[in-house]
Amino acid sequence: MKQFLAITCFFVCTVLSFAQAPAATAPAAPQGPTKDPVASSLRILLQRSQNNTVGAIEAMPADKFTYKPTPDQIPFAHLVVHIAQSNYFLCSKAADVPAPKVDELKEADSKDQLLAAVKASYNFCGDALSKMDDSKLGDSVELFGGRQFPRAMAALGLASGWADHYGAAAMYLRLNGILPPSAQPKK
Repeated sequence: MKQFLAITCFFVCTVLSFAQAPAATAPAAPQGPTKDPVASSLRILLQRSQNNTVGAIEAMPADKFTYKPTPDQIPFAHLVVHIAQSNYFLCSKAADVPAPKVDELKEADSKDQLLAAVKASYNFCGDALSKMDDSKLGDSVELFGGRQFPRAMAALGLASGWADHYGAAAMYLRLNGILPPSAQPKK
């Protein structure tokens, strides 16, 4: 029952995520039964997330990386650091591969450094997810706050995190009068 609920939640998040994207950017859905449906779905979502999130970071002017909508919210640069860290952590956990050792990012790093770090984190996710299959989704892994969860939680967290991170980046862009990548007119 838990596995059914987890897979159902994942697919609902996936459908909602694709509903927000222009049709031209959504990959074709596989026909018939799919081997490793969770891993396959993450690989499908990866490209869309990468395109939109990297596009949002590229669109934000360097002088706006310190921007935060209210005093209680994080600066845009903090969001970018979090995206890279989250990609390394959750892709590693979901795919059961070790995360690479990378230099520690700081909010004060330049836009170019932060953008390169996010691109590298998505490249790592692409490599990691290419090795992932669904056979280990029931294994216990240490995730948030050192607590144990099924590996499926890392996959669900990855998919929902990608949507959440892009949604936050898009909001920061819009508050600065910049149209986010997924809202750009079709060419």
